[in-house]
Amino acid sequence: MIPAGGEGSRFRPYTDIVPKPMIPLGEEERPILDYIVHHLSKNGFNHIVLLVNYKWKYIKNYFQDGDRYYLKIDYSIDDDKYSNTGGSLLKAYKNNLISSDPFLIWYGDILANLNPNDIIKIHREENLDALLVVADKYQIPVGVAETDENNNVINLREKPWLEVKVTIGILSLNIDILNNIENILGTKFDIMGDLIPYMIKNKKRVKAYVYTQEWVDVGSLERYKKIDEKILKKVVK
Repeated sequence: MIPAGGEGSRFRPYTDIVPKPMIPLGEEERPILDYIVHHLSKNGFNHIVLLVNYKWKYIKNYFQDGDRYYLKIDYSIDDDKYSNTGGSLLKAYKNNLISSDPFLIWYGDILANLNPNDIIKIHREENLDALLVVADKYQIPVGVAETDENNNVINLREKPWLEVKVTIGILSLNIDILNNIENILGTKFDIMGDLIPYMIKNKKRVKAYVYTQEWVDVGSLERYKKIDEKILKKVVK
């Protein structure tokens, strides 16, 4: 399941023309989403559901039914009732588009050179309800200043790395968690902001898969412009 339906407001004016998952990236200038679909296909996945809305026909015209990736692609289109990442997921579930249990969710603006089969394997072996991929560090996109009591700058670190575990928009989930979730969270909830905290609060088995390699977040125009090409090449190799 790939959430790819946002309006990409942080990418304007580019997203006035194309949806964010179709923004070109790297030397080959392939769409962000193309890298993700290709990576999942390369790792043996044979069915992808794109959760789409904004300019969704642009995405469908590019990917079609997935034949050239050697997999099947279905499209679940948001509407006035089902929206946000969780609502999109719920609509796909109600339309019987989720074909495996557990299933993988990979956000359409995240690139990481990890094997998604490892996530599913651990999820099953440990009988989890959800497994979140978390990076072991996070790079702040701005400089961080250290000051004394008189506001004199005594140290400045440009875009430092912090030793903190952060979610990167990749996770596995049991299908049964969606059975009655509409009565609890409605139809416009967020996966990471609402569904996972609900599961944690209700003692579901939620664990972390700590990812120690490079990853790329293409969630905003600022991040897009500051992508390190060396890291990008490692991620999409």
